[in-house]
Amino acid sequence: MEVVLTSGNFEKEVYDSEIPVLVDFYADWCGPCKAMAPVVEELAEEYAGKVKVGKINVDNAMDIATKYRIMSIPTFMVFKGSEAVAKMIGMQDKRVLKEAMDKAL
Repeated sequence: MEVVLTSGNFEKEVYDSEIPVLVDFYADWCGPCKAMAPVVEELAEEYAGKVKVGKINVDNAMDIATKYRIMSIPTFMVFKGSEAVAKMIGMQDKRVLKEAMDKAL
């Protein structure tokens, strides 16, 4: 299950997570983001308990989007603690996302 990330819970859910976190930076109006949503859901199920999967709406969390220089969406980042260990911009093949998640494990 995906975690809904916000400016208010980002630190707790991402930085303080015991396991790596895949963060999907998206917006409701973004077509490619909508196209990636089923893939992100599948990854959340496949990696349950191993990697946390979170989605953050950049329109509602401009501070986080600015901090990580999110210029295009979707953007996917993998975090281990407070460190971003991978960043993929635009639509991604599921395999690419899995490789980044596996590398973080």
